[in-house]
Amino acid sequence: MAAVLIREATEGDCGEVMRMIRELAEFEKLLDQVRINEEVLKTDGFGENSFYHCLVAEIPPDHGDALGSTVVGYGFYYFIYSTWTGRNVYLEDVYVMPKYRGQGIGSKIVKKVAEVALEKGCSQFRLAVLDWNKSAMDFYKSKGAKDLTVAEGWHFFRFDNEAMRELVKK
Repeated sequence: MAAVLIREATEGDCGEVMRMIRELAEFEKLLDQVRINEEVLKTDGFGENSFYHCLVAEIPPDHGDALGSTVVGYGFYYFIYSTWTGRNVYLEDVYVMPKYRGQGIGSKIVKKVAEVALEKGCSQFRLAVLDWNKSAMDFYKSKGAKDLTVAEGWHFFRFDNEAMRELVKK
């Protein structure tokens, strides 16, 4: 495999990232929950007050390939804050196209997020994995992540849009 470049995404990458977001959602059997599009990605990630950061994994073109470099994966993250430990980074997604898996690309993305977290003074790097995705759990554990559900009994909760609307009515 050729060298892989892990770099910050640009607005021009949003189409490829959106395609891979849909691929990941389909793999997770949650495609019906994808509500954003390429324009939302551009607005939310590249405006004055961006809501997220994104890394892309790019492979250079083969010799004679007129198409140029190819984006084959991404890592979506943002910063959160803990009242106990201060700055944290939350990894929303890591995705590598199936054809390119098993080549260390996901590991390079995770490593780069950890590097960013340390550069920004973060005390923790957090993420969530669906309970049926054993390969993802094993991957993160092999990198040194601790399963807080098992170790500390934490459960993650979410208010969706409808629940928020009901909450503010009360």
